[in-house]
Amino acid sequence: MVTGAGAGIGEAIAKRVASGGGRVLVADLNAAGAQRVANLINDESPGAATYLAGDVSDEAVLRRIIDRAETELGPVDLFFANAGIAGGLGLDSSDEQWQQALDVNVLAHVRAARLIVPKWLERGSGYFVSTASAAGLLTQIGSAPYAVSKHAAVGFAEWLSVTYGNRGVGVSCLCPMGVKTALLESGFEADDKNAGLAARAVKSAGAVLEPDDVAELVIAAIAERRFLILPHPQVLEFYKYKGADYDRWLAGMRRFQDALVASESS
Repeated sequence: MVTGAGAGIGEAIAKRVASGGGRVLVADLNAAGAQRVANLINDESPGAATYLAGDVSDEAVLRRIIDRAETELGPVDLFFANAGIAGGLGLDSSDEQWQQALDVNVLAHVRAARLIVPKWLERGSGYFVSTASAAGLLTQIGSAPYAVSKHAAVGFAEWLSVTYGNRGVGVSCLCPMGVKTALLESGFEADDKNAGLAARAVKSAGAVLEPDDVAELVIAAIAERRFLILPHPQVLEFYKYKGADYDRWLAGMRRFQDALVASESS
């Protein structure tokens, strides 16, 4: 099962799973996107995909998706909690924007695990992949709800691994920087100075990767049962730097932010 699979990273993962011989349920809030991806997969591998549209932060929707997958495709071995939103931006973010970011970026993972992990414990196997972000290890300049919710997504994935890793449940956490997706191209590029700042921060920090390349790295990490998936290797260096001297890292992030603002003004 892949959530947020109607485009971007989720679409690439769903196609990659199917090309490797797997069967996949494509879930997305956008029904047309989900159907399009399922059709593309079935054109290449007839019967390998089905789809269901809905808000995967809603536990009732997750139940329907899991039931559909089990009925049409068989027991769920892999769950990719990939759906995500940018949320609000700075301190002007409303309570509703905060709640949406937390619901989609974190609680959707919790609710999915609540439904699927007990089945895996009974079977003695299963794999949960959380799409977080480099913002979950570092932070996201310009968007407080995104940074906070992605930190929480990493924390929940860590908790799953610690709690169930010795009971047959594998866990990986994907933490990329820039990937060519609608989230980067539109979610962080609204008509707001903080949105533009967030987009420039991501794009200037490293290469913007193609979703297909990220999907290949995800599948490789699952094969190795590796927790942290870093499509941008420099994220690990930044993370080590942060842990070694937090105050120096914060000062560096402030300088980075100031430089982005200055470049916009010039």
